[in-house]
Amino acid sequence: MIWNLTKNTAFYALVTLIVVLAVFPFYYAIITSFKTGSNLFTVEYFPSTFSLENYVSVINAGSFTRNLLNSLIVSTLVVLLALLIAVTASFALARVRFRGRSLLLLTILSVSMFPQIAVLAGLFEVVRFLGLYNTLWSLVFSYTIFTLPFTVWVLTTFMRDLPIEIEEAAIVDGATPWVIITKVFLPLMWPAMVTTGLLAFIAAWNEFLFALTFTSSTEVRTVPVTIALLSGASAHEIPWGTIMAASVIVTVPLVVLVLIFQRKIISGLTAGGVKG
Repeated sequence: MIWNLTKNTAFYALVTLIVVLAVFPFYYAIITSFKTGSNLFTVEYFPSTFSLENYVSVINAGSFTRNLLNSLIVSTLVVLLALLIAVTASFALARVRFRGRSLLLLTILSVSMFPQIAVLAGLFEVVRFLGLYNTLWSLVFSYTIFTLPFTVWVLTTFMRDLPIEIEEAAIVDGATPWVIITKVFLPLMWPAMVTTGLLAFIAAWNEFLFALTFTSSTEVRTVPVTIALLSGASAHEIPWGTIMAASVIVTVPLVVLVLIFQRKIISGLTAGGVKG
């Protein structure tokens, strides 16, 4: 009895420690975003005064709202393109038998093994050749390339576990491959699609290197670059309060999305097929 109590206490203490370590940076960013002046350099875990000055400054300064909209547009387009291509590709890789299928899937997955910096120069030349430099399409193009390996791999694995009898019944009823994909498989793949789509959205939303390299004008930049380029009244001043306020504004949508789709995310990560 005492051993079980000790074990449970140690387990919940460890869980509490992990949660505190994971949540504390975001909590400290929130309370810092409400500080101004010399209060920014005062360590207070439970501040007594709050000010919205930093949030007003971020929203009114420069083109932050435009950059926020740019991030939303780019991330949404990346998710739509990645899921559209991944669903059709996963159907071919999971259901259509052809020579070299496994090698092709491993080749697609191997693309994600290269760090972004390793392909930055080559991808920059491709973007410039296509005339996409300093446009949102350059980001959509580059983000989709690095998002596809993960989405194709996850959806292919998920589709392989779906019963073949479902597809055979649809073929007997005269369904075309496109009807099978859209009417039969899509309803069954929603958990996996939500999981991969949300992870693709977060990756595109937070990406910094390509956004910094492929855009040059303020109107085309996304929020990670905008936050990194925030400056104070002088070259030696770092506006920590403004940076924290901008970071909170950028992080809140991701937290909301995770909370809304948390059940779908869990089922998408754990589901291995249809059980009946």
